[in-house]
Amino acid sequence: MANTRFSGLWRRFLDRPNTDRVKTIGMSLLVAVGCGLTVSIATVVLRPVQQANIAAQQQGRMTQMLENLPGIGEILQEAGASAVETLVIDLDTGLVAADVDPATFDQRAAAADPERSTALPRADDFAGLGRRENQALVYLLRRGEDLALVVLPVRGAGYQSTIRAYLALEADLDTVAAFTVYEQGETPGLGANIAEESWQAQWAGKRIFDDGDFAISVVRGNASGPHEVDGISGASVTGYAISDMLEFWMGERGFGPFLERLKEGEIR
Repeated sequence: MANTRFSGLWRRFLDRPNTDRVKTIGMSLLVAVGCGLTVSIATVVLRPVQQANIAAQQQGRMTQMLENLPGIGEILQEAGASAVETLVIDLDTGLVAADVDPATFDQRAAAADPERSTALPRADDFAGLGRRENQALVYLLRRGEDLALVVLPVRGAGYQSTIRAYLALEADLDTVAAFTVYEQGETPGLGANIAEESWQAQWAGKRIFDDGDFAISVVRGNASGPHEVDGISGASVTGYAISDMLEFWMGERGFGPFLERLKEGEIR
């Protein structure tokens, strides 16, 4: 009975002239609702595909970075992708989270989940994150039994976007092997130049620490010494953001505890 009544109402609605205001408004609402449902369903259905594509793109950028490093590319050619060991670590303790599968761990989701992340006091939040995930991915590359490279995913608030990058450290856990930005939305022609290979190339050989203290920075003008990197003209805020981002992730709130345990041989 209800279906018959609805069918009758729908038929009377459709029989209204196309110039009728009620029909015009009604059809507009129906189209808007239909489009909204379609977009919502597509977003939910395609989200896993989008996330997989993002992860594949990030992995591709990291692999490309490693392949271009002198000596490291040779290791990858000899041992293949299996030479790169992926770990999930607890950022507070620096220990490996053995109960978490790196293949399925979603670090971005963890950072946005209040149960899997920590709110940062403003005084400690150099990178402008707001919240920091409790666990993070790290990548180890070995030459035989010896550690050859450590790759750390770092991120921070830039001038007008979140900057995401990979920082590769040599076995001394101090010398930069490479720094590559894989995601940013800074000002085109200015801050966005941090994604250019020519700018990133100058990081190789720089030193993160000076007598144990964080020391590397992006400077205005010409860099000098092992702890300075040339900034980009007109993009000083972006440069400062990268310096702050690295200071955070190399410290106690970031990968500091993990690097210390790795240095002491507690992680093999």
